[in-house]
Amino acid sequence: MTAHNVLTGTNCFAAYSSKRAHRPVCACATRTPTMAKLQLYSLATPNGQKVSVALEELGLPYDTHVIDIRKNDQFSDEFKRINPNSKIPGIVDPNGPGGKELAIFESGAILLYLAEKTGKLLPSDPAAKYETISWLMFQMAGVGPMFGQFGHFTKYAPEKIPYAINRYTTEVKRLLGVLEGRLTGRQYIMGNDYTIADIATFPWVNGLSAFYNAEEALGLKDYPAVNAWLQRCMDRPASQVGMKVASFPSS
Repeated sequence: MTAHNVLTGTNCFAAYSSKRAHRPVCACATRTPTMAKLQLYSLATPNGQKVSVALEELGLPYDTHVIDIRKNDQFSDEFKRINPNSKIPGIVDPNGPGGKELAIFESGAILLYLAEKTGKLLPSDPAAKYETISWLMFQMAGVGPMFGQFGHFTKYAPEKIPYAINRYTTEVKRLLGVLEGRLTGRQYIMGNDYTIADIATFPWVNGLSAFYNAEEALGLKDYPAVNAWLQRCMDRPASQVGMKVASFPSS
């Protein structure tokens, strides 16, 4: 398909594809070759994994464009037409509201859009819907930023700053405690139903081990309900595929 610039109507997304790695890396990317597909611009970080997991769970056809943040792809003019804030992930839906092309950025906004577009992964009951959105915002405002700062100061910062390490270690443990309380006696955050609240959150919890090697620093074994829930999420076949989409290119 030809993807058009949502701002100017020119073929900037097609130009983007010719310049950047364009990888339909999953089965659903080739299910319906005659249909205009969603375009995913992402990398397999926890924020990127949220959206690819949702796309796989929903069974929506899409193409994947790898945005290598290590090479500053996110600052290209082409990508900034999708997200002016230069953060992954972003999507372009050629069949947005009214049949018009729509670009969406911020992972939480994308999850809400996909759930409402398909009528899946978000309860239809108004009270349950807004409870799910509350837990989605818990991830967006708490889990993501705090887990990310923890990882930065404990693993990636060139200087080890005890105050920052202690601050974010304490806060991550507190947030894990909130999740532990919520998940005790539940299969998923909303009970028996897997929703965008789970999809937003579990890649970040997985990242504490996968990216930050923080098992001992955080005492992750002390959160049995969280660990059991994480394993349930990771065991879902579609979610397993989604976690591997837009993998980091070889250096």
